[in-house]
Amino acid sequence: MLAQTPEPPYYAVIFTSLRTGVNEGYADTAERMIELAREQPGFLGIESARQAVGITVSYWGSLEAIRSWKQDAEHRLAQQRGRTQWYESYKVRICKVERDYSVDQL
Repeated sequence: MLAQTPEPPYYAVIFTSLRTGVNEGYADTAERMIELAREQPGFLGIESARQAVGITVSYWGSLEAIRSWKQDAEHRLAQQRGRTQWYESYKVRICKVERDYSVDQL
């Protein structure tokens, strides 16, 4: 499902990754991080896809909300585990969304 975002401007955090192949605890942690993010002030939605490259885009109302999420204690533990176990490499990009549009053909 696509995230239902408000009228711009808002922010997108784009997390792209290559996995190591270690799967122990990954799915549970990823699910928990989505649950936890949804509880954060300023969280607007999330979209994710995985093939050879994993791409997760989370949407936020402000840069302050993104900074707060990055500093969440449980999220910080998951970040550490990601660096040491699950990700061969990753990149985080933070963007301001100034315009969006869509086509719904259902």
